[in-house]
Amino acid sequence: MQPNEPDWFFYLLRTNRGKIYTGITTDPQRRLRQHNGELAGGAKALRGQRPLQLLYQQPYPCRSSASKAEYQFKQLSKQQKEDFIRLKADGALVSSPLE
Repeated sequence: MQPNEPDWFFYLLRTNRGKIYTGITTDPQRRLRQHNGELAGGAKALRGQRPLQLLYQQPYPCRSSASKAEYQFKQLSKQQKEDFIRLKADGALVSSPLE
């Protein structure tokens, strides 16, 4: 990674209906504002499911590794996803299953 290149982040959002949305970005706060309709550019799939809550973000050195983490998370069962979120929110998980 070049010194002036931003880190990439894998992030998790929760919709107002309780669904989990995953994505990757170089700026999680900007992306959350886009998804919430405050800025242009949010995912169409999330319209009508606002407000969104940022549950988790993890930096990665490149887009490829962030995409791999997102793919791995999407392969988990719903229960495994909820457990991951609960453990991350509680700070109880020492190492990520996505690494």
